[in-house]
Amino acid sequence: MADFVELVLTCGSWQEAQRIADALLEQRLVACVEMFEIKSKYHWHKAIEEAKEIKLIMESVAEHFDKVEAEVKKLHSYETFVLQQIPVGRVSTAAATWWENESMAKEAKS
Repeated sequence: MADFVELVLTCGSWQEAQRIADALLEQRLVACVEMFEIKSKYHWHKAIEEAKEIKLIMESVAEHFDKVEAEVKKLHSYETFVLQQIPVGRVSTAAATWWENESMAKEAKS
């Protein structure tokens, strides 16, 4: 059984979030992407900034992190994006089967 993870990423716009989500889903690097509009406050270049962002929570497997990061790097507008991997302790049996099957990269399924 795979090591299930949630990947978390913020994006600067709905368009960017959609573009990244679609690319990762098409490549089967993630099984699902949830998108939420959020308000962020953060330190940037010695100032406190505030922005509306889109947070992506993506269901995937640990082995895909490097491939997801590489794809996000191609598509993301931020100079410094934060992609986090959070381990998932347990998943219901049916969901685990779906999650693993749907987050298998194209080349791995061939």
